[in-house]
Amino acid sequence: MTTWTTNLARPDDHDAAALLREYMAEMVRRWYGRPERPKEVANALAEMPSDDLAPPTGLLLLAHRDGQLAGCAGLRWCPGWAELARVYIRPAHRGAGGGAALLAAVEGCARSAGADRIRLDTRADLVEARALYARHGYREIPAYSDGPYAQHWFEKLLPAPADDTVAVR
Repeated sequence: MTTWTTNLARPDDHDAAALLREYMAEMVRRWYGRPERPKEVANALAEMPSDDLAPPTGLLLLAHRDGQLAGCAGLRWCPGWAELARVYIRPAHRGAGGGAALLAAVEGCARSAGADRIRLDTRADLVEARALYARHGYREIPAYSDGPYAQHWFEKLLPAPADDTVAVR
């Protein structure tokens, strides 16, 4: 039986930085349809930094599958809602429920922080990601951002937290 666990990390922690680099390398490969070049990955990391995926502006979760580092997902805090970013599962761990485990974990964090919804934007070529979001109750919405790679926008409404957690900003 596969066990998925998640833990908070800072984007500059060793494991987190490695996963974020792998994520960006895959984004570059898929965007250009060829192997990434080292400067392209470094430029993409500089163009779209992840340093805001740490308190007080957000969080980053690392996922482990049976104890092995397997993926990540981040949230950025917005007034009353959260933005999902950097959802990534290493290829060797795909198809084993990691995407669902990460979504459940970030949704729990967002609810606990008082967010009433999670939004995200993604690209047209990330068909697996779009299918994952749709399977887990995310619905396409009109554009809420204008990033250079944003082509599809999703949102999921979250139930109110069960306890008296203080809302984020």
